[in-house]
Amino acid sequence: MDTQSPGQARSALILYGSETGNAQEVAEELGALAERLRFATHVSELNQSKPQALFSYTLTIFVVSTTGQGDLPANARSFWKSLLLKKLPPTYLNGVQFATFGLGDSSYPKFNWAARKLYKRLLQLGANDIYPMGEADQQHPEGLEGTFIPWMTDIRRHLLDIHPLPPGQHPIPDDVQLPPKWLLELRHDKQFVPGSKPDSSTDNAVETNGYPGLHNLDHDIRPLPDTMNATLLQNQRVTPQSHWQDVRRISLTVPDSVSYKPGDMIAITPKTSLNDAQILLDLMGWNEQADKPIALVPTGDTLAPSPVPGLDSYPNLTLRCLLTEYLDIKAIPRRSFFSTVAHYTNNEMHKERLQEFTNPEYLDELWDYTTRPRRSILEVLQEFDSVKIPWQHAVSVLPVIRARQFSIASGGERKRTPDGKVQFELLIAIVKYQTVIKRIREGVCTKYLSTLRPGSTLRVQLQPGGLNSSVQQLTGPTVLIGPGTGIAPLRSMLWEKAALVQAFREQNPGIEPPVGPTVLLYGGRNRTADFFFEDDWSYLSKLIPLQVLTAFSRDQQQKVYVQDTVRQNFQLFFRLLHDMQGSVYICGSSGRMPQAVREALIEAFANGGTPESGQSYNRSQAEEYLIGMEKIGRYKQETW
Repeated sequence: MDTQSPGQARSALILYGSETGNAQEVAEELGALAERLRFATHVSELNQSKPQALFSYTLTIFVVSTTGQGDLPANARSFWKSLLLKKLPPTYLNGVQFATFGLGDSSYPKFNWAARKLYKRLLQLGANDIYPMGEADQQHPEGLEGTFIPWMTDIRRHLLDIHPLPPGQHPIPDDVQLPPKWLLELRHDKQFVPGSKPDSSTDNAVETNGYPGLHNLDHDIRPLPDTMNATLLQNQRVTPQSHWQDVRRISLTVPDSVSYKPGDMIAITPKTSLNDAQILLDLMGWNEQADKPIALVPTGDTLAPSPVPGLDSYPNLTLRCLLTEYLDIKAIPRRSFFSTVAHYTNNEMHKERLQEFTNPEYLDELWDYTTRPRRSILEVLQEFDSVKIPWQHAVSVLPVIRARQFSIASGGERKRTPDGKVQFELLIAIVKYQTVIKRIREGVCTKYLSTLRPGSTLRVQLQPGGLNSSVQQLTGPTVLIGPGTGIAPLRSMLWEKAALVQAFREQNPGIEPPVGPTVLLYGGRNRTADFFFEDDWSYLSKLIPLQVLTAFSRDQQQKVYVQDTVRQNFQLFFRLLHDMQGSVYICGSSGRMPQAVREALIEAFANGGTPESGQSYNRSQAEEYLIGMEKIGRYKQETW
């Protein structure tokens, strides 16, 4: 419900479109800021609101991340569609006051496009922007906070200027705790059947002979919204034991009759290890309540959405279950976490240090303490051991475990198992490394997956990807560039292409299918260690016109990367992408690789051939040609 109660002179609506949870966290932080400025505040995802609701609030702040090829996240798309109706007049949002903050990654060509599109459309419909749009960049030296904190500090000042508090009233100081909107409480429910207390020794259970390294048989019963039940069929290491990286080929099957296309993703919500949960229970002194029945209840009359979606239907909830299955104690803490936990210590030295981390002037210190060494919430609480959070406040202080997205590697005939079930194949690098402070770091989700035995069940969500390839693009000339696990969505495309060719041949015997050539450019460290799906490329080459180029950086004295291989084959790439009007797909890690490949392709257009005019492109013409490809969807990037 998006209505303003009578007599609320100052109210704020904070709406977010979030794919991985970052935009939601930013929105919640802005919600707390508005509350401290004494605005009656409501925070929710965009799809829970309608454009007409904006008139009920003094101001609206939109927080939107960009996904895919400049798209809005799934939980913002129905709101976005409602703004695109042709019948809407240019005065439709007259009187609406708004500000926008975008979250993006400058290694993508369409940096922050979702926020920019939304901002432009709101202006077209007559809304009034009250403050310049902020744009966070994942590539910023200090991450998203590097842009967000200065923007938030400035908009706070601006909001007080344009919506001053009445005489004698002041903002709620940062050292005064805002009351939690939700609390945990003990349930006195006679029908509660407590499960046996999880035994932390199961984290180190005996390995099963058939599955070396896989000792955990887990069945996920969490009622996670919009998920399917998937059974683990395969969890196989595909890199040698001596290789620096453990990469897994994981196969899941679902009973549901679902369909998916190349570029789509599977989102998996991990669990926290029982050992880590027990460390926190000990640290906070929560053992007495750990296995008693609890419920999550709102405090007073609140419109705030539940901080833990689906929790109300979880059977026999306990604090231990909450810590292992819903709350992310291994996450890197945000600035707002330090602000909150400073209220739970009487140690003045600890309190002062925690509050320092919330000071915008010390943003570089916050980065050096948290993100650079990847320090977790659990480690922070171990270091600031005077902090004692009341267990009733756990959901207000600790973030919810977010689902992690993995590109599906299967397509065509690989979409089904031999017995006809829907199958998802994934290629996942297990995250484990040593940090600058000499501590071993492990990814929460990949650590969880790394020990699961076949037969385990998971709750997974099928999510649309951003590659959006038409049949014409799939069967036409294509260049696929994918270093490492970036090969996953490209493999899906190749198997899909093979299936389309096979179907054409069956329907048109004797006629050669109208299919364009494909160049797959694969990058890795060593041919013998991480040439993923090598057998597939040999097999697929017999079904479709496929040429495989490789760049193994450590197989020779001078390092060779995918962009170097582009430079060695200017004419080939010019012919496919210019002369044959093909499409290019770049998948893999974000950062330097996408930009380096882009630069090499621009050079290919400048040096690889002569356009119809009879003269080679100069640099600016080559750039223009590539930008033109982006605009019409012939240049696509999916990086993470």
